[in-house]
Amino acid sequence: MPASIVSSEANSVTIQITIPFGTTMLGSENEIQQGLNLAGQLATEKALEQFDSDGSPIERSGQRWTSKGKDAKVYQSPYGPVQVARHLYQTSEGGSTFCPLETDARMIRTATPRFAKQISHKYAEMSSVRVAEDLNENHGRVVARSFIQNLADTVGTVAMAKEEDWHYQTPKVSEPVATVSLGLDGTCMLLCEEGGRQAMVGTLSLYNAQGERLHTTYVAAPPEYGRHLFLDRMSREVEHVLSLYPDAHRQGLADGAPENWDFLGPYVDSQVLDFYHASGYLETVAKVLFPRRRKHRQAWLEKQAHRLKHDVGAAVALLDEFKKSTSMPSVPRKKNRWSRSSRIFAITTLKWITLKLRQKIVRLGRESPKRPAKSSSSNDYVGLG
Repeated sequence: MPASIVSSEANSVTIQITIPFGTTMLGSENEIQQGLNLAGQLATEKALEQFDSDGSPIERSGQRWTSKGKDAKVYQSPYGPVQVARHLYQTSEGGSTFCPLETDARMIRTATPRFAKQISHKYAEMSSVRVAEDLNENHGRVVARSFIQNLADTVGTVAMAKEEDWHYQTPKVSEPVATVSLGLDGTCMLLCEEGGRQAMVGTLSLYNAQGERLHTTYVAAPPEYGRHLFLDRMSREVEHVLSLYPDAHRQGLADGAPENWDFLGPYVDSQVLDFYHASGYLETVAKVLFPRRRKHRQAWLEKQAHRLKHDVGAAVALLDEFKKSTSMPSVPRKKNRWSRSSRIFAITTLKWITLKLRQKIVRLGRESPKRPAKSSSSNDYVGLG
């Protein structure tokens, strides 16, 4: 036998391995992997036995459970399948059984903790087909796709259940935090059986007085998770971060959807439409100013977008320029579209410049961010989309 147990004690096991060499180096390496996997199976079997009970009666939930004797079961490990005879318990009333080994060893389905970790990590990056190929080629493990999918789903379910009591640890940063930026976004995804559902993502970013990002915590949820459950998680993270930096300016960042502002509103001092969506209104204005000159339109759009992002005061200046441009001959033909674009751009870009001016003032050291009084009105952010 290529691998055998020489001696076994309570806290250790000694294994002897015999590895035949192949005619090629690759063949020898394959033999080495097989021998090590066999040794791993023997060691795993002994390690699992450490978590089994001695067969004595136990008490669970106020009931007395007695052993039905040992029953053999095959478990999956990183090194291969392992068969272990372990005690199964049952009450005098019959019904479901209980296995102390599986509970104390933290088994997930029939997988050991490390094997479950390996598969869920790979499955997060690859499809089940690719995971099966990777396990076979790189670990010498042949595993069915269904096992990979079911195990990964179970790991995800456990993580989601635990997440109710978890929160992400915010690291200590080396500089004072002047601004906490809270971002929120979602997108609709079509599911085959349930129709349209929202996938959600949130960010909690810390900035210093110069506007440099110090840290970002990301929170996300797939569409099947549910928006309300995601918002509950996001609320816990927001409250945790704000408790760490109670004097920091609280900045909300979103795409203008009313439901995002409804969530962020109670937590923030000011609200900013993200640059991508704010600059999108520039494209509408460009089409009005240059309806037939595509090259001029593109050149103007790139220049104004750069101004909007980098120049302090650019939003107000652009708005004044747009108002003066209403006298151009080409504008009246699309007056309704122009008026709406101008109005929306005015609301969104003024919010953008508020943040830029605040950063500029802090950078010059003339004052520190001050939190304005909360307003009971929501008119300052409704309808920005």
